[in-house]
Amino acid sequence: MKIVLAATGKTDAAWLREGICMYCERLTHYFPFEIRTVPDVKNARNISEEQQKEKEGEAILKILQPGDYCVLLDEKGGQFTSLQFAAYLEKKTHAVRRLVFIAGGPYGFGEAVYKAAQEKISISNMTFSHQLIRLIFLEQLYRACTIIRREPYHHG
Repeated sequence: MKIVLAATGKTDAAWLREGICMYCERLTHYFPFEIRTVPDVKNARNISEEQQKEKEGEAILKILQPGDYCVLLDEKGGQFTSLQFAAYLEKKTHAVRRLVFIAGGPYGFGEAVYKAAQEKISISNMTFSHQLIRLIFLEQLYRACTIIRREPYHHG
């Protein structure tokens, strides 16, 4: 199984990019993994939030391939403990060929992206920036891999 994290916009802060790179490198020891970045919408200040979500959605949908299992990282989604997420991930490794997690922009997702997704997962009841959520999600993805393999990273 291949895992893709599709994320809207670039990561500005060097410390976030460093952390993201560290977890990306670690994840490649467990499965093929890549981050696909959807460019920021041009002239976003001159369009409505809804128009921005639609434009971001068009770019996100171009990343998807037939047969992808698409999971939105969305505040309205279900939540997992780290152990539950590891069990979820392990099930998906046997059921899908390409698992695509999508982190939206600052305003979330447009309707077309919601329709394309099979599932929604919430990282937390708290709100995080769309840049920070990448690092948090990648750490949890790495943690799930270590739980599945019974490696000593997770203490619980």
